[in-house]
Amino acid sequence: MRLRPDITRAAAPRTRIAAIDALRGLVMLLMLVDHVREFFYLHAQVSDPVKLAATPPDLFLTRAASHLCAPVFLLLTGLSASLYGQKHGSRAATSAFLLKRGLFLIVLEVTLVNLAWTRSLLPPILYLQVIWAIGVSMLALAALLWLPRPALIGAGLAIMLGHNTLDGIVLTPDQPGYALWAVLHQRGMIPLPWGAARTSYPVLPWIGVIAAGYALGPLYASGVDPVRRRGRLLALGLASLTAFLILRGLNGYGDPSPWQAGKDGVAGVLSFINLTKYPPSADFLLATLGPGLLLLALFERLPERRLRWLTVFGGAPLFFYLAHLWALRLSHDGLAALGLAGASGRVEAGAPWQIWPIAAAFALALYPACLWMVRLKRRSRWPGLSYL
Repeated sequence: MRLRPDITRAAAPRTRIAAIDALRGLVMLLMLVDHVREFFYLHAQVSDPVKLAATPPDLFLTRAASHLCAPVFLLLTGLSASLYGQKHGSRAATSAFLLKRGLFLIVLEVTLVNLAWTRSLLPPILYLQVIWAIGVSMLALAALLWLPRPALIGAGLAIMLGHNTLDGIVLTPDQPGYALWAVLHQRGMIPLPWGAARTSYPVLPWIGVIAAGYALGPLYASGVDPVRRRGRLLALGLASLTAFLILRGLNGYGDPSPWQAGKDGVAGVLSFINLTKYPPSADFLLATLGPGLLLLALFERLPERRLRWLTVFGGAPLFFYLAHLWALRLSHDGLAALGLAGASGRVEAGAPWQIWPIAAAFALALYPACLWMVRLKRRSRWPGLSYL
């Protein structure tokens, strides 16, 4: 007996979870906004944490909006690794996948990604940024996932919330262990034969985040009640935000930069949310992962058709990352070649608010390519496409 088409579709296993792809797509778009700022508003750089007295509020809030990107993406990376394990039924297979994917991302960072940022395969400064951090975190998770789940959760939380106890350990380049410490926790320059490597994203806290994401995997196991899952996500998100408010309010441990009340309420609020990202402080992670978990629960309640445009960007994240980076590079250099660069040699947006419509234009231009890639991944059996 032939099944009706609607029954066939219902019986087919789902290979993607729309809420996860939608949340990943949202943070990718916020990342695009921040990278537009890097390419077209480079004349007004922001420090970490931001110097509020020298930064207009609209530029500060534009920068702060992107803070969701790395923590939520790393959390979803860990969750996706757990879902991969559920699909393939083996921790060994998951560990092997993470090892291969992590090494691939590290190579990608030091080649195509750095080439897009610096225009050179051997730049004087090799920047080890977010793709590098994701790759190294995957390598670490390949080992951590062999721990019992309670130990994995404990390790993830201990790293995320406890790493600021290590802030006082500051090594100089001539001291033993400096290079390893620069990779793990202290931003620094590691000498290379032709220049230096800048550890823009010290990886230790991100390892905690990816481990926490992996620990969320059982919430998406077959047979788990969606209502129960959403309740757990809501509870975790609210607990994270509550812990942030308490920890930040005490103004002691949690972030290397205490907040100040300021001359008015707005200044006080901006100072309160002015958090350290490099490496991400405990406060930073609590303040960003909380909303990420709440959004994940919210997106699961929405009809998939409302999330479709976000799932397109989130369904091929690495493809979008490379495409947007090179689109920004080529557009910027093309405009400069047409004589539209300023005295600094850079094409610059006139005001911080202009960053957002420029980013929207790039997103619209990249949407068809991302949609093509998502459809290609669905119909192709080549395993290499899973990396995109």
